[in-house]
Amino acid sequence: MEKVMNGNAAEKKYNKWIIILSVAIPVVVALLFGVNLRKLGYDVKPLSFLPPIYAAINGLTAIVLVVSVMAVRRGKQKLHENLMKFAIFLSVCFLAMYVAYHMTSDSTKFGGEGVIRYVYYFILITHILLSVIIIPFVLITYVRAITGSFERHRKLARITYPLWLYVAVTGVVVYLMISPYYAH
Repeated sequence: MEKVMNGNAAEKKYNKWIIILSVAIPVVVALLFGVNLRKLGYDVKPLSFLPPIYAAINGLTAIVLVVSVMAVRRGKQKLHENLMKFAIFLSVCFLAMYVAYHMTSDSTKFGGEGVIRYVYYFILITHILLSVIIIPFVLITYVRAITGSFERHRKLARITYPLWLYVAVTGVVVYLMISPYYAH
């Protein structure tokens, strides 16, 4: 019980940062998404090579998440910890590339018609909404692990893991569905 109390107290010192990051990241991404440096007169080349790279990063994130869960279930906590840190790093890399692409390139419109259009937009909208929702889940789950609140970590990880995996996988699906419509 003493360790849990210390874990809870340790978690509290991170709460401010979790709230700040959970709000700031989506707000900054939304603001930067609307900024196109070329349209503002800056002489920058479109970073049109980035979408397949950040889609691959999403795919790698999904693989890392699955392997990480397999590792912890086999009692390999250190491997799990390292893989989760890597998954967070990959997500940060994805975000940086995603923003850089949209700040230098025109948005690509999905050209599919009929039912596939509805499927695409359903996947895209759920991907975007959950990518915002997952931020505090990942941060709180991570903080619970580093503060030693492992039972509370596991309980929240049961929610965080499928949400994060969905975001990573649908990021790849969205890319594959829209990639035929990128300007070449």
